[in-house]
Amino acid sequence: MNLLAIETATEACSAAVLTAAGIVERFEIAPRRHAELLLPMCEAVLAEAGITRRQLDAIAVGRGPGAFTGVRLAISAAQGVALALDLPVVPVSSLAALALEAPAAGQDATLAVIDARMGEVYAGCFRPTADGLVEAFGEETVGPAAAVVLPAAAGWAVVGTGWLAWPDALRAHLPGEPLFAAGERFPRASSIARLAAPIAKAGRGVAPELALPVYLRDKVALTLDEQGRR
Repeated sequence: MNLLAIETATEACSAAVLTAAGIVERFEIAPRRHAELLLPMCEAVLAEAGITRRQLDAIAVGRGPGAFTGVRLAISAAQGVALALDLPVVPVSSLAALALEAPAAGQDATLAVIDARMGEVYAGCFRPTADGLVEAFGEETVGPAAAVVLPAAAGWAVVGTGWLAWPDALRAHLPGEPLFAAGERFPRASSIARLAAPIAKAGRGVAPELALPVYLRDKVALTLDEQGRR
């Protein structure tokens, strides 16, 4: 299985190739430079992995939630490459990829939170699986950090820029201090590839036009009246 993965839902831009030999990745924190960096990153990881586009079996993409522009870019790039090569696409939650940034040992659950601006966070809860990946329990949401609802779990890890922005509000929902907490973590294409690989191998990728973004909210800015009320 040869798989190209793309993730640009946050300030981080990354591309990765998964092959039988392992994963090759390019990753950079580069706000507003994703469109400039993404395709060269894809070419670089393909070259380092020693494969061509024609040897790919699927395209994996972080579907969001995250920055509207970044999510659209990733989906558009994945659709374009997949259409050109007649390949399936595997859309993967960017929050699930972020959750893989927490160490698997020691906790029962991971809260992945991305700062959504406008006083809100994108949040998703995940638990480790036997194959070293994660699975969601509960719905992914967007809203104030103070309104995040956590399912029952004894020990939590917290990862993502939402923790950096709203640590006190999020800490109030936890049963105790997090066993691991890291605010400067981002979803990565290597994690998108890991999560997508079993789906692609099972033949459950989708046609490029069916690979859709997940935004969770419909507006990108507050009106002046809304800003004044905050």
